[in-house]
Amino acid sequence: MIRVLSVVLSVAVAVPAFAAPSKSEDCGYQSEVVAAVQAARVARVGERKVPDHVAETTPEWPDKYNAVIPLVAPWVYGMKMREVKSADLAAAWNEMCLSQ
Repeated sequence: MIRVLSVVLSVAVAVPAFAAPSKSEDCGYQSEVVAAVQAARVARVGERKVPDHVAETTPEWPDKYNAVIPLVAPWVYGMKMREVKSADLAAAWNEMCLSQ
């Protein structure tokens, strides 16, 4: 839980507030990134190839959220595959992000 919190805080610092989206919008985009990384993990994409793999899927979030991928990938790839397959990591991320 501490690791997740530290990742959330790192992401919050890494994503600059240029056009400052609302908190729910920001957390939603971050959750989409987490879901994309989770999907890459389930598809057995190597951790180092995740940024390129996600970029190939033409995500709908603003480009600045691509900086979140290298911060989230170690968290997702550090979990056991059965956890990654069964958990809704995007919802968990969104809930934690909104509680910050």
